Amino acid sequence: MLVSPNSNTNSDSSFDISKRIILRLKQGKMDNQLLEILHQVFEKELEQENMVLSRPERTRLFHQAAKAVLTDVLAKIDGDQ
Repeated sequence: MLVSPNSNTNSDSSFDISKRIILRLKQGKMDNQLLEILHQVFEKELEQENMVLSRPERTRLFHQAAKAVLTDVLAKIDGDQ
């Protein structure tokens, strides 16, 4: 059976593919992988700066840096940059 490209089935199929991809990314813990990469770069930069911070300061600075980077990534995904 041939289905026209503009039919609802095509739209439903795209939605299903999107749902499956998102589910696989979540199951693969992509968010944890991204945070680990950010944390490794953050620690390397702190080491290069010879910065000694308390644990709360380090955590706060990492959260700020990660949010700034991820905000930029989201803007790029949305096409703002």
